Amino acid sequence: MAAERLQFHEMGLDDRLLKAVADLGWSQPTLIQEKAIPLALEGKDLLARARTGSGKTAAYAIPIIQRILASKQSVREQDVRALILVPTKELGQQVQTMMRQLTSFCSRDVRVADISGKADVSTQRPILMEKPDVVVGTPSRVLAHLNAQNLALHSSLEMLVVDEADLVFSFGFESDLKNLLCHLPKIYQSFLMSATFNEDVQALKQLLLHNPVTLKLQGSQLPDSSQLQQYTIKCEEEDKFLLIYTLLKLQLVQGKTLLFVAAVDRSYRLKLFLEQFAIPACVLNSELPVQSRCHIISQFNQGFYDIIIATDEQSLVEPAASSSGKQKKKNSRAKAAKAKDKEYGISRGVDFQNVSNVINFDFPTSVDSYIHRVGRTARADNPGTALSFISHTELDALAEVEEALGGDKAEAALKPYEFKMEEIEGFRYRCRDAMRAVTKQAVKEARLKEIKQELLNSEKLKMYFEDNPRDLQLLRHDKDLHPAVIKPHMKNIPDYLIPETLRGVVNPLSNRRRRKIKPAAEGVVKSSFKRNVRGRNPLKSFQYKRTGNKKARGGKS
Repeated sequence: MAAERLQFHEMGLDDRLLKAVADLGWSQPTLIQEKAIPLALEGKDLLARARTGSGKTAAYAIPIIQRILASKQSVREQDVRALILVPTKELGQQVQTMMRQLTSFCSRDVRVADISGKADVSTQRPILMEKPDVVVGTPSRVLAHLNAQNLALHSSLEMLVVDEADLVFSFGFESDLKNLLCHLPKIYQSFLMSATFNEDVQALKQLLLHNPVTLKLQGSQLPDSSQLQQYTIKCEEEDKFLLIYTLLKLQLVQGKTLLFVAAVDRSYRLKLFLEQFAIPACVLNSELPVQSRCHIISQFNQGFYDIIIATDEQSLVEPAASSSGKQKKKNSRAKAAKAKDKEYGISRGVDFQNVSNVINFDFPTSVDSYIHRVGRTARADNPGTALSFISHTELDALAEVEEALGGDKAEAALKPYEFKMEEIEGFRYRCRDAMRAVTKQAVKEARLKEIKQELLNSEKLKMYFEDNPRDLQLLRHDKDLHPAVIKPHMKNIPDYLIPETLRGVVNPLSNRRRRKIKPAAEGVVKSSFKRNVRGRNPLKSFQYKRTGNKKARGGKS
């Protein structure tokens, strides 16, 4: 079966591109890459649906680079030939990183610019004046540059990509995208890449594609149960905090973990709660500067942190909610959202590497949001686990997700997490103490303190870090915020609190520093008197055998 699959070297790719692919350790293409790359090189428009983590970025990046390298052989003037539209700034930086990795051996011939950042349009103008071959950006930022005449695509654009196409409209880019189309030539090749096919994707298909080839590669939008295990546990608010405390402190959840919550306040409340027990965690939300967010993701991928508390705020927008009682809440949320970054998205498309677990502390309100959250783990061929906490108010959303993922299958996709709550009942008083310490005022102070710290790190130190990149590695984002009173004894777990089933497995003093026992020098034998067995200990057996040499002793006298 493996021998029948098309390999990279059989696709007619440039040697420099093949060398970059080999350097990335890609021995063979994924299914989406195997099917999409040859079709793209033939010049066909593509509408591709493949589950998250399946290699969609490289599936369009490789043909774009190949076509640019081929066109450079016949001498042509430098111009923007490819435009990649992404819904979030984090995804924009990720796409640029992937493009630069693939062009590592042809960087002079293929230039890539990411304009999705928060820098001023005038600041980015010099980058675009050099006419990079590939431009990556959000629809609103690209349109701003087109209106400012920093970017001209009408005569030069050959390829257009919309990545995570199912999110572009939901992130509020519909009008920007339609206005942007006026600046494009009449003929160009288009790619729509998406994890799901919804009404927004169908609308984009009519706008952008001409006789496209549609690829629906995986029947399921998430990996099967052999790779991704999905669990749910029904618990109310206090039990959610009790569960997350015990799961992390007793090390029942191991490896890199993403914790998803529904609001910014919730993320800081959870961080301060975990601080009470000396469990470090980073916070990611739309209020933090984009440089800080990207730096946190980068350090998380490098192994600096094990836990990120991410705010999936886009999932709060419910298009179907129509009751008059909810309208006031919607308006207040809309006002609050103006101060936030609308191009923020952590659960969508961002490649968190080697994530072992995704925990939905607050369950998502839509099926798409669940798929994108859970899709942060079990990427490529790696295993992963998803655990969702379900309160009684979230049962309807759970039923919707189960129906969408289960389909006609007899076996349910989401299985109940077998956990005996009575086993951890002894931890409840500690959990309540910690929850009382995390007041609304403490959350407010933590929120302000974090934003001030990150703004300082992001803006004032930006130039310094450009000159001293090693110092940037020392900048950590999981430091304690400490606006709540922390009791020192809470970081350790008394032995009597550990459930009997876990005794011997969990070390209650695992957080304490252990003294390193220095090995004894050679030739010096330490007495093992206390370790002697009963038969050899003269104080217990009342028997002693002389082992010394009598002759040697007589000679000395």
